[in-house]
Amino acid sequence: MKHQVHSPKKEKTRSVTYRLPVKLIEEIENEAMIRNISHNVMAKQVLEKYVEWDRFANKIGMIPVPKKILDVLGIEMTAIEINEIINVIKPVIKDSVLFIKGRYDLKRCIETLEDYMRASGMKSDHRIEGEMHHFIIQHELGRNWSIFTEQLLQEVFKEFLPDSKMKCHTTESTVIATIGLGSDFSEHDY
Repeated sequence: MKHQVHSPKKEKTRSVTYRLPVKLIEEIENEAMIRNISHNVMAKQVLEKYVEWDRFANKIGMIPVPKKILDVLGIEMTAIEINEIINVIKPVIKDSVLFIKGRYDLKRCIETLEDYMRASGMKSDHRIEGEMHHFIIQHELGRNWSIFTEQLLQEVFKEFLPDSKMKCHTTESTVIATIGLGSDFSEHDY
């Protein structure tokens, strides 16, 4: 089994110099030390998050919501409410992908969802096993959010691959969606 690589193996780099407030530099260095990474890697991660997600978030109407609120809301969600939310969110996803990526197709949709999960602190992984692709999402928000995630992924894949069957394994905090996309499929190659 191999993992989907999210960036080219050897990226071209360039050195730049920025004049920044000492307090900002100290905060970046402290956070890097806590994470046991260099401050250069820390700065790169901050800039990547901005380029991949943050610069678009406000423009597409995203607002930060405390995890505890989603957790509480999820406890009371019914199957009908989950379906209603999915029906509301599908066009939002399409508009967001179009705005961020410039086109709407399966690869760009998956990549945008991965960017969102990364930006919101959810753990996700894409593993390839022959023709099968496993999309693993760990949200830690409870059973109803797992059902929501599973149904949303079903809708996304059904839109682009109506004849394909997605299989899911769902727990309280994790969804593993498995679908045949071929051994050469990469959401980062378009």
